[in-house]
Formats: sequence, C-alpha cells, structure tokens
Amino acid sequence: MTPRLAIIGDGKMGHAIRTLAEQGGWSVVAFIGERESAGGLTADKFGGAQVAVEFTEPASAVANAEACVRAELPVVVGTTGWYDRLPQLTKTVQEAGGALLWAPNFSVGVNLLLDLAREAGALMRGLDSFDAHLLETHHTKKKDAPSGTAIALAKAVAEGIGHDIPITSIRTGSVPGTHELIFDANFEQISITHLARDRRVFAEGALRAAEWLIGRKGVFTMTDVLKRSTG
Repeated sequence: MTPRLAIIGDGKMGHAIRTLAEQGGWSVVAFIGERESAGGLTADKFGGAQVAVEFTEPASAVANAEACVRAELPVVVGTTGWYDRLPQLTKTVQEAGGALLWAPNFSVGVNLLLDLAREAGALMRGLDSFDAHLLETHHTKKKDAPSGTAIALAKAVAEGIGHDIPITSIRTGSVPGTHELIFDANFEQISITHLARDRRVFAEGALRAAEWLIGRKGVFTMTDVLKRSTG
C-alpha cells in the first residue's frame, strides 16, 4: 500500500522531502505552506495522510504538531529551536494517545556522531591538557543559533567529559550543515567532523522516521528509529 504523507512547510526542506517522497513511492496528499499553517491547521487540510512531516520555524512548530495530534495524525518534527516547550508538547501527545517523533537532525551520520561524541567525552574526562569545543556552520537563513544538532552534540560530550563545552556558530552562504568536535592541546589536536553535502540527507532521514512512526503511539527520537532498524 502506498503510504500517504502530509508535508507542513514549503521551504527548501519541504521541497526536498516532497521530491524524495514522490521518487520513493509515497503519495504526497498535502503540501502545506508556512503561511497556511500560520493560520491554524485542521484535520481537513491533511488530505487523509497517515503521517505528517513538519519543517517550518520555531514559532510555528509546536502549534503545528498539536494540530496533528488533534487530528490523530502521527507527526515527525524536524524544526529546531523550540525545545524549551518539549515537556508541554510531550504531555499533550501522551494525554491524547498520539505519536510524535522529534530530532535535531535526521542524518544517520549525525546520530552516529552523537554516540561518538559521548564516548570521546568519556575518554577525555580528567585529561586537563585537552580543551573541548564545538564549531557549527549553517546557511544564513537558519534562524536558530546554535543549531539543535550542536546543542545535542555538546550535551553528549558533556555527559562524558563531566562539564559543559563552548559552541561557536557561523552563519554563511548556503551551507547545509557542518559540525566539528574539537579536542585541542598544546601540541596536538583531535577533530571529528560531520559534513552534510546536501539537505537531501535530512529529507531521506525524515522520511525513514515517518515510515517508522506510522502505527505507533508515544514520543520518540531518531535514536529509537535507528535502534529498532538495526536491532
């Protein structure tokens, strides 16, 4: 059966998801622009979708996700910069018996990097000769800084190393996303870098998450998708 998808957000990510979805055999039954979603979403706008993918902006993400929950529509949220409201949204989803999957990054490589960052931090614990730093670079239209991915990576390192690490954010050109974890000492340096060459890597991951979420209830992250896909 062809899965039915609603896309909320008509920016570059929305278009990338639409292209890959149609190439991959999905039926895109709703393509909702940011202006349309800003006016409030109702069930009739989702076109009978089985799952929705949301990539808009931080100010709209929670309301869009709540609209999906009210419509009993599982939703994958790729927008970042709203996580201070995650406890509220989690409660809403759980009380309604809905399904939400959120992630700061849908790249498989970045999610593997989170595990590497945590392990690297643990290895560096107690080595005062090394300073840890995270450098992230994105396109000029990205509205949140630091990125959600950078925050997640810094948190992973902190869990291992035992203290917070600084993040430097650069906004320039049309860079899809680069994250570099640096451990620097007087005479040597270790760096681990993830470079996204094309935003389609995020679109591909979001579709993988959307397919996985159909038929499930609860609040999940990309970690759940990867563990269940490879376990």
